[in-house]
Parts: sequence; C-alpha cells; structure tokens
Amino acid sequence: MSGLVETREEGAPARVNLPVPAPGPLRRFLRRAFGTRPSTAARRILVALATVLVLYYGVLGGLVMHRVDADVDFVPPRALPGGSHAVGMAAALVEREVTTHRWTANDPWFFPTGLLDNMPNFQLGMMRAIGRFSIELMDTIGRTRGTAEIDADLERATGFLQFPGDVWLIDLGKSWLPIVPAEVQFRAGVRALESYNARVAQGGAMFARRADALALALTRLGADLNARAALLDRHVQTSRRTIDFVSDDIFYFNKGMLYAYYMLLRELGRDFEQPIAAAGAGLVWAQALESLRKASQLQPLVVMNAPGEDSIFANHLFMQGFYMKRATVQLDEVVRTLAVRG
Repeated sequence: MSGLVETREEGAPARVNLPVPAPGPLRRFLRRAFGTRPSTAARRILVALATVLVLYYGVLGGLVMHRVDADVDFVPPRALPGGSHAVGMAAALVEREVTTHRWTANDPWFFPTGLLDNMPNFQLGMMRAIGRFSIELMDTIGRTRGTAEIDADLERATGFLQFPGDVWLIDLGKSWLPIVPAEVQFRAGVRALESYNARVAQGGAMFARRADALALALTRLGADLNARAALLDRHVQTSRRTIDFVSDDIFYFNKGMLYAYYMLLRELGRDFEQPIAAAGAGLVWAQALESLRKASQLQPLVVMNAPGEDSIFANHLFMQGFYMKRATVQLDEVVRTLAVRG
C-alpha cells in the first residue's frame, strides 16, 4: 500500500504506521502568531488585546471621532431671509453637534467614544445654553407680552431641547424597554425651531424686537452664567489638586456653554441691531461678546487648577471664570442701558 509502512518484530503482530496529516493554514497561522507554548500564547494574546483597545478607544475614539468644535466662524448652512439670525444659529449648532460631529454625551462604554469626557462635556454645555435660550424665546422674545399665548413650535422646541443629554437608547433606571435617546429628542427640537423661524420669516409668528424683551432675556441669561461662575468658584476654593478628574469636566462644560452663548448672542445682536444702537449700547455689547469669545477660546493642553496665586502652574478655571464674570457684568450694563435709553 502506498504511504503505509509495515513493521514487524519477531513474534509480534504486524503494525501499520499511518501518515501524520500536515497542519492546515489556520493552525500554522495560529502557531506563528501565538507560539506553541501556553505562556507564550497568553502573553501574545494580552498584547494583541491591548493593541486592539488602543486602536479602538485611543485612535478611533480619541483621535478620529473626538471633536471640541469652538469655531467662531461657523455660520448656519441654510440662511433664511427674514427669519431670526439667533434662532437659525441655535438650530444649526444643535444639528452640527448631533449629526455632523455625532452626539457623544450618552455613548455607553463599549462605543469608541465611550471613554471620552472633554467632548461630551463640551456638547452638554452647549445644550445647556441653547436650551436656556429656547426658554427665553418662548417666554419673552417669541410672544407679545408675558400674558400672551405661548408659540406652539417654541413650546415643543423648549421641551425637546431640555431633555437630558446623557440618556441613551437603553436606560434601566427609567425603563426596561428601549427609550427615545437624547439625539432624537434634539433633532425634534431643531425641526420645531426651524418651523418657528420659517413662520417668523413669513410674518406668521411673533419675534419681538423690543428693547424690553431683549433686556429681560439678557437678565435671565446672565443669571445662568452667574450660576455657573458660582459653581466654578466653589470648586476652585475647595479643590487642593492641580490636576484632577473634575476640573477638566467643569472647564469643558463651561467652554461649550460660553461658546454657544457667544454664537447666540452675536446673532441676537443682529436681530436687535436697531434697539441696541438706539440705546447707545453698541460698545458695551461688543465688549460683552468679546469676553464670551475669549472665554470660549481658552484651549489648554491640560486643564490645571493650581492652588494659590504664588503657584508656578496655571489655574485655567480661574482664567475662565474671570472672562465669564466680566461678560455678566457687561451684559448687566447693556440691560441697564436698554432700560434707561431704550
């Protein structure tokens, strides 16, 4: 028989040695990749797993998908003649973060962006400012007086934009069934804002370009900035670490909020250009915008919260808080000027 070898010892039965089959391609690959000894295979598996995690979270999530977009030159891609510049900007900023850059604040740990914290906090800060702005649209600018009927589109937009930004498709703390995630709610808010702005452009919705409406809205937005400044102050005074895992969260949340407020108020200045000019508040208005812009453009490599004025390290929260407080003071001066001369 071909391939078979018969051997026989004296007094022993005949024995046939069968040929050993050659290892397949997969087995040869695994032997080359992981070795033949268990200890070698274990070490190489750990190295391979670490490499995959670095590529998945570090490269894909940390480098490719990570985006803290504080571009002050951003303009809405679809201009609406006759509509509100500020409303158009609010809708465009939400659309950019949710669709173009992708919403990351509610990503679970197994997503590539699940371990990020700067970008999610930046997006949450932006939504805080936009959500607060939508309330002022509904309560002051989008109605004739405080007792007038609330605009239905603004009411829907405000409800959607107030939705918690960290809610994902599954939240066992709320329901055992899938729920509507934050980004879906925000897209619905964008549609409501666009619907309202389209009616403003056609003259079918109220957008009160009155000095008193602007003053009331600025008072409330300034109060929101003051609340965040107070939280920042408490952390600076109580924290004893130059670098920690809380300072950067506060910094990037504030950065997103300040950026959104700068973009919204810049466009609101275009909507209320005539009342601002009539009150002689143009200079202080520009100064307030500049303070917000500078606060939003701080971009340290590592956020530091150095204690004491004699430290050799920077305190980026203190710097951010300085611009934030200066902006609130300047906005308050705008409000007083509008009340006196408007």
